Amino acid sequence: MALLRVFSMIVAALAGVFLVSRGERASGQRPQLQMLGKLADGQWELRRRDGAGAQRLCVKDRIRLIQLRHPDLSCDRIVLEDTPTSVTVQYTCRGRGYGRTHIRRESGQLIQLDTQGIADGLPFEFSAEGRRVGECSSQG
Repeated sequence: MALLRVFSMIVAALAGVFLVSRGERASGQRPQLQMLGKLADGQWELRRRDGAGAQRLCVKDRIRLIQLRHPDLSCDRIVLEDTPTSVTVQYTCRGRGYGRTHIRRESGQLIQLDTQGIADGLPFEFSAEGRRVGECSSQG
């Protein structure tokens, strides 16, 4: 009987984890990502460490920094780490791929970013330094 009770507790705990990880989608609320809230909105430049160049993007919704290879997709996210100076998020975009991103904040205008996953059936992985370089243009 005790074994059955332990098994039931494990199943209930796993169900709770599943519901929490899907809670964002079910309730329409985003998980609290305290570190992202400390970053400034605006035009950001991401310089890849492998020398592949820089990418500029307008950041109004900071979750954009988490899903660089899956922009504008509604994805299920699991927050693995959320501290005042870093965040790690794993996400799945049904039928479109998945990713795992770690961002370390050095200041409100400087971050270190590592991301990897699958997008459009192909693997991706890169590290970059991100800097806020100004306001967003009217086009972006």
